[in-house]
Amino acid sequence: MTDISVDEIAESISKMTFDHPEWPMKKVRSAFIDYFVKTRGHKFWPSSPCVPHDDPTLLFANAGMNQYKPLFLGTADPNLEISTLKRACNTQKCIRAGGKHNDLDDVGKDVYHHTFFEMMGNWSFGDYFKEEAIEWAWACLIDVYGLDKERLYATYFGGNDQTPPDHEARDIWLKYLPASRVLPFDAADNFWEMGATGPCGPCVEIHYDRIGGRDAASLVNADLPSVIEIWNNVFIQYNREADSSLRKLPAQHVDTGMGFERLASILQGKDSNYDTDVFTPLFEAIRLVTGARPYGGKVGTDDEGYVDMAYRVVADHVRTLTFAITDGAVPSNDGRGYVLRRVLRRAVRYGRQNLGAKLGFFSKLVPTLVEHMGEAFPEIVRKKDFVIQNLKLDVEGFERKMQEEKDLSAAARKAKMSGGSGKEMVLEAEQTAALIARGIETTVDDQKYVWEKDIETVVKACFVGRNETEDKTGFKDSITKEDGACGLILSATNFYAEQGGQIYDTGTIKCPTGTLRVDCVQVYGGYVLHLG
Repeated sequence: MTDISVDEIAESISKMTFDHPEWPMKKVRSAFIDYFVKTRGHKFWPSSPCVPHDDPTLLFANAGMNQYKPLFLGTADPNLEISTLKRACNTQKCIRAGGKHNDLDDVGKDVYHHTFFEMMGNWSFGDYFKEEAIEWAWACLIDVYGLDKERLYATYFGGNDQTPPDHEARDIWLKYLPASRVLPFDAADNFWEMGATGPCGPCVEIHYDRIGGRDAASLVNADLPSVIEIWNNVFIQYNREADSSLRKLPAQHVDTGMGFERLASILQGKDSNYDTDVFTPLFEAIRLVTGARPYGGKVGTDDEGYVDMAYRVVADHVRTLTFAITDGAVPSNDGRGYVLRRVLRRAVRYGRQNLGAKLGFFSKLVPTLVEHMGEAFPEIVRKKDFVIQNLKLDVEGFERKMQEEKDLSAAARKAKMSGGSGKEMVLEAEQTAALIARGIETTVDDQKYVWEKDIETVVKACFVGRNETEDKTGFKDSITKEDGACGLILSATNFYAEQGGQIYDTGTIKCPTGTLRVDCVQVYGGYVLHLG
């Protein structure tokens, strides 16, 4: 690799002749916004930050509806402009790299996973509903984008024991598609819920057959790259009550999301999102910076040296880090910062090992991304220099500092778990083996996602710390307050244990003989340890 400056990269790319499709990415994005704003009376409402500082339930914004949750829940501050919205549209910056929705480890291995992506959407807040939403989605795809209607399939909720089928949506779709291409599916695919309770409703998904000229009904939702979901329309018409029953909402809403990169690949006639002009300028910048061979679009064993995989990893990850840092997050050793740290390390590793890049290569890619996407998201233009300085780092010093922080964090965590007693309140292999030998099964923790609901459970083991008992395992038949710091293993729990960058729950466990104040919850080999 030869050293090349940021200015030289920009000049070289400006002279390149790329494949300019009929539907360049800027046109794909603007056509959607223009249709819903100019033709259907929506207000353009800018994307929320991909770092949701005001929503502690999310590591990153992972869907277009996140910023509208107060409107769906009826809790929006009437003094804020957002409370006046009736119809809105935008393209939302989304990151799926941690927590429940996590595509990080899959990026690069195939040609369709991303950690950063755009979700184009239109929303109705108590205004229009199914009839208009489906009609306009159809018109947008057929009249605006010119898709072949013979390649489109629609799915609807087919119902179950708890919830009736959405025949209303089905009958609307039958105005546009034959019955053989309007397909029922279960709740996993076609019923959306915000949580165990709260607003929810059926959805319709629009799928596109890339090949065409065949009956692809049996291939819908088969997880095949040739038949893909492109648009999801959610109809929020119910409230899920605490007893699991459904109550009709007085105001019904529409929440839609269409994958921008997927649509661009269809309109540009590409089999992969990475072959579109969303990524080609970044790939050229990567080639110039690293000196690697040009991107070839190969996967698996066909990809000699996993060079193409590294191209995809680096291009995706520079997008994720640029937008996340712009929106207020930084690589660190906790929460979303830790996720970004993993993203950064993964990008640098693939760039160094597979592309032959020198240290410092990563920050040189930022100006190309800013030039490419800054018109749609001007915030990355304003923060360009700041982003380059978080990414232009001393890698060895960074790793050394992260280890120091990790050691300090571990010490603080140990003190927290021991309640200041100095006892080793952790389960090592010796302890989990002892639990298995006693025939104690791992903890059932399905209820950890259900808020504000007490459960009845059984104490299976009492723990007072490693080496604190005669057999050194730390387990006793019972505990008293004289034991000080202690822990309980239960048959089932509704406490969330610390994992995946998410903090643990705290609370109380009430027994006939006393109460344990739970200050920390950890999980070891499936055994959830409640410490207090």
